[in-house]
Amino acid sequence: MTAVRLPQGLPRRFPLRPAVRPALCLLPLALVLVVGVRHRSVLAEGFGHLESAEWPWLLAAAVATCLTWVAAAVTRQGAVVERLPARRLLATQFAAGAANHLLPTGLGASAVNLRFMTVCGVPLARSSAALALYMLAESIARIGLLVGLLIAFPGALRLGSLLPEGALGPLLLCVGVAACAAGAVLVLVRRLRTAVLSFVRTALAEARSVHSRPARALALWGGSLAFPLLQAAGLAAVGQALGLPVPPAHMAVAYLAATAAVALVPTPGGIGSVEAALVVALVAAGGPAAVATAVVLAYRIITVWLPLLPGALTLGALVRWKVI
Repeated sequence: MTAVRLPQGLPRRFPLRPAVRPALCLLPLALVLVVGVRHRSVLAEGFGHLESAEWPWLLAAAVATCLTWVAAAVTRQGAVVERLPARRLLATQFAAGAANHLLPTGLGASAVNLRFMTVCGVPLARSSAALALYMLAESIARIGLLVGLLIAFPGALRLGSLLPEGALGPLLLCVGVAACAAGAVLVLVRRLRTAVLSFVRTALAEARSVHSRPARALALWGGSLAFPLLQAAGLAAVGQALGLPVPPAHMAVAYLAATAAVALVPTPGGIGSVEAALVVALVAAGGPAAVATAVVLAYRIITVWLPLLPGALTLGALVRWKVI
């Protein structure tokens, strides 16, 4: 059989590929610059509050923040049967945190982790199923912790102050309408319904495989519980550093309630919406508005802004090294 030769001058690989990867390496840094410039007043005010805080408590908040990346890595490993490389997995979670603050909530981290799993050899369908399992486990753990803490500390949060009077009914109506619209689309669009059912079958099979291995199930649910607890502990530590007169357990309830509510707002990393929701929740927990605002700004400096640049650099390095 005669070999077929490509005409001279015709590229053997996609011509944009060599140029695309360096651009993707620099994109996170450009986004960090844009976000930093847009929120420069918040940064200045937040760093100002850090100067007057008690540094041992700030150190505790920083440690809790670092441990959240470990918890995320443990949970990601628990959501997939294959063993993922531990160091690269942990670095990916650090980079995913930066990506999550630069893109609409959840999209950045999801894209980074989906790419990482596929590079590690996990098929795309199963990577997507593992991603969905992670998000479901983390959501169940967060809501479960919130309900448990509200039962243990029924007076921790004045729930009536979190929503304007008469807002609950329209909110539930909007949720119901959205659910009905999604159901109607699934019923009417056959190709979409087929794709969704196929994904659900894959996700259920992946969940059964994970839960048939006790180590994976423990990692999935243990990490899912540890992640929001560490985040709440970080907020409580900052509250102690700035003298917020709210018990730590009540601050944890306020954090879980605020983040559960703000998950419905698709802003980049929750920037803006998280701050507002946390201030409202801390005030509802009994804190003065001025101190609650200072605590939230300082907390977001530690958990978002300080790791943002190194996280973006790590993301660029992982892209360059073809880890993701």
